[in-house]
Amino acid sequence: MSTHKGACLCGAVRFEVEGGLAPADACHCTMCRKLSGHYFASTDVPRDRLTVQGEDAVRWYQSSEKVRRGFCGTCGSQLFFDPPHRDSIAVAMGAFEGETGTRLHIHIFVADKGDYYDIADGLPQNAQ
Repeated sequence: MSTHKGACLCGAVRFEVEGGLAPADACHCTMCRKLSGHYFASTDVPRDRLTVQGEDAVRWYQSSEKVRRGFCGTCGSQLFFDPPHRDSIAVAMGAFEGETGTRLHIHIFVADKGDYYDIADGLPQNAQ
């Protein structure tokens, strides 16, 4: 079974995901753009396959009633998109180290995307 490792920029938070990664999505909603500085690409991981080291450095921001977002309290790297009512947690694609073995499969909330870029990769685009 494969293991995918990742970390924040400063290394205070490290994580491992056991097994393959699901296809990633790119969220262009206003909140993701403001938090990431662009759009947020992530993959959904079953909670029981994710191990986090340095969990005490993770800070959580409750961005809505349904979701909280996890980031490193030291360097600010965005790492997790956590809907507590689900059996999975989204992990930021940019935080993985090395090859991920997956690809983007969809763009979501494109009705909110910035006007400064185009999406031209041919992948499906959902307005919301």
